Amino acid sequence: MDNWDRKNSIAQFVRDRRKKVKLTQVELSDFTGVGLRFVRELEQGKPNLMSGKVNQVLLFFGHTLTPTPISDETRRNMGK
Repeated sequence: MDNWDRKNSIAQFVRDRRKKVKLTQVELSDFTGVGLRFVRELEQGKPNLMSGKVNQVLLFFGHTLTPTPISDETRRNMGK
């Protein structure tokens, strides 16, 4: 398994919501129309996933990807 960021907020959100509604990764894959591998990689925090497919999964839980402003301090600390 690759060492992706499992604490990534989207990865954690999807994993937590899936477990809350008592779905397996296979069931989430079937319900959302994305592949099982995609669901696994999303929950593992893979950095370069297609945003359209991420939105397919998030929409299942009533959410979507949206731009969120960040603080100046966060911006300054990016890339460190």
